Amino acid sequence: MREYRTLALTVIAIFIVILVGAFFSPTFQEQKTYLELFFLFGALLFIFSILVIFAAIGFSSFSLYLSVFLAAVMGMYGVEGALLVTGMTYFFWGSIFAMEVLLFYNHVKSAKEWFIARYTFKTFKNEYYAFYPMMGMLYILLEFIPHFLYREKLLKFSPSRVLKEMEEILNPE
Repeated sequence: MREYRTLALTVIAIFIVILVGAFFSPTFQEQKTYLELFFLFGALLFIFSILVIFAAIGFSSFSLYLSVFLAAVMGMYGVEGALLVTGMTYFFWGSIFAMEVLLFYNHVKSAKEWFIARYTFKTFKNEYYAFYPMMGMLYILLEFIPHFLYREKLLKFSPSRVLKEMEEILNPE
């Protein structure tokens, strides 16, 4: 944790120095240049953060692709475009993962095969925690809402049970 403290303080110091430069600039053009630098540095920090997050989850090759793609989107559409791409990537991949988890929970054979073909327990666990909110959202959309609107039977869902079963299936012991 200490090594990250130095990195965080360095990043904060760079932002502060840039803002101080913008504040004490004598002309509007210089202030504008400093503020553009501030936003550019923030955009680069955002791209790097996404790269680190995806690499930590276990998608090293995908994280490089996404970083290059985000840099291109950011160059064309700005930070808002990059945030939109990141959010949509999380939403779509999380929805796919959550749907497969729900299918696995309900003993669908193809879902079990899908996980065995694509995951180790470590990579599954990383995605499980990363997409945990998506599992809850999908469960609400597919179970709670139909239960309340159409009085269908409510099926229970226990994410911890899925994690235990995946540990048994995906660990090569």
